[in-house]
Amino acid sequence: MIEIKFEKEQNKSIVYDGNNQIGECSFIEHGEEWNIVHTEVSNLYQGQGIARKLVESVIENALKNGKNVVAECSYAKKILESKK
Repeated sequence: MIEIKFEKEQNKSIVYDGNNQIGECSFIEHGEEWNIVHTEVSNLYQGQGIARKLVESVIENALKNGKNVVAECSYAKKILESKK
């Protein structure tokens, strides 16, 4: 079963298939801003929209915490721009 967990203390959202980590989206916190710096999903799971869900998890949690979101990660940057 695919499950996404937001791990604030690790500054990332992580996706699991059962007990196996299959991807993550990590960010760096700078004051009032979260900068998404990396998004990765295992090759075996690509093309299923998992990376988008990881990025959206970080964005959702940033907003819950009153933070702005920017992205150095090119994939996350495309998602942020599509939401504008």
